[in-house]
Amino acid sequence: MNLHPKATILDADQIGRIVRRMAGEIAEAHRGLENVMLVGIRTRGVPLAEAIADELDRLEGFRPPLGTLDITLYRDDLSLVAPKPVVKESHFPEPIQDRVVVLCDDVLFTGRTVRAALDALLDFGRPRAVRLAVLVDRGWRELPIQADFVGRKVPTSASEVIKVAFAATDDGTQVQILDRPAGA
Repeated sequence: MNLHPKATILDADQIGRIVRRMAGEIAEAHRGLENVMLVGIRTRGVPLAEAIADELDRLEGFRPPLGTLDITLYRDDLSLVAPKPVVKESHFPEPIQDRVVVLCDDVLFTGRTVRAALDALLDFGRPRAVRLAVLVDRGWRELPIQADFVGRKVPTSASEVIKVAFAATDDGTQVQILDRPAGA
């Protein structure tokens, strides 16, 4: 896809401040983090979950267990993704049964990724509750899904794409708006 950078809307320092705020909101909403598990949706939800866990450890002196969730086989557009999609491991350090699971993802747009994540998560057990933390909420949905913890709301047009980069998965840490050329 031929995308052109339009604007950098968050740099590494701004993302760090947002993660600190989100961690504080999670700690406040779940007094006593002992029953909380952070679960990053692959790919860029994982470094977000790790950053939130690091901040919770710094703020509260407790680092919640951290899981990873691959939703590849649960996507409703699997045939459009790739002829042979690569499935990565989902991992939970402890059972999710009776836990408050905070799903972490980089961008919330249509809600389809979260729907797939909920389906995948329930194959591993029945959490007491599931919360959603996203770095960027684009504000438009195809499904009735809302985030509980939002880093930044960024209304976008249909021709725009939000690109999140973390040092753990990319060349740096930033959030950009990319634009599709007219007619693409």
